[in-house]
Amino acid sequence: MDWSFQLYSARNFQPWDKVLNVLAGLGYTKVEGFGGVYDDPKAFRVELDKNGLAMPSGHFGIDMLEQDFAKAADIARTLGMKLIACPWLEPADRPTDADGWRAFGKRLAAIGAKARDAGFDFAWHNHDFEFVPVEGGLVPQRLILNAAPDIGWEVDVAWVIRGGSDPLHWIEEFGPRIMAVHVKDIAPHGQATDEDGWSDVGHGTVDWAGLVTALRHRTPAKYFVMEHDNPTDFERFARRSITTAKSF
Repeated sequence: MDWSFQLYSARNFQPWDKVLNVLAGLGYTKVEGFGGVYDDPKAFRVELDKNGLAMPSGHFGIDMLEQDFAKAADIARTLGMKLIACPWLEPADRPTDADGWRAFGKRLAAIGAKARDAGFDFAWHNHDFEFVPVEGGLVPQRLILNAAPDIGWEVDVAWVIRGGSDPLHWIEEFGPRIMAVHVKDIAPHGQATDEDGWSDVGHGTVDWAGLVTALRHRTPAKYFVMEHDNPTDFERFARRSITTAKSF
């Protein structure tokens, strides 16, 4: 299995040419993009090629996807992406009821249709807020996916857990929709407070060996993307995490 690396994890450890060189040296073959690396896509593609790295997936904000999809598609093509993922909704923009979440799902469905027409897969990437029930105990993540039956899901397992849900139940229910996985770990309670409570993969509390088995059997996911939202040392995180992953 080829393991990818979400470049957001290294945003505080510039320059990017050094970051890419380190990742390639550690054995990564893929990276996942985000807005911070899209300023000059052609130049960034040169650095990827120089290090033997591919960028098959990338995150794009909903504003660009809705207001200037052509720009997003151009960036994605230049960098060699096959999967476009939308990863975030600002707190002020989040619906507060079931109908609101269904309407948001329809917005994502419209983006997904544009992506398909342009030759891309499209997925929603979750955080924890989608698992906080609204009235009637309805869960926004399910409302989103049911309202947009043709889009995929890039599941961030650690955020599912932080949202109070069991990822295995979601993998069972929506496995065929899962196109990519964020591989992230959670530190034991009270530890790694300087890293927002996240951990290097395999050094936290998430049963990644069991989850990878379930994901391989129940989903078509092609991209398993290492991520740590706030590492104090990105190289340590990248090294320890891929060492763990190779044991799965």
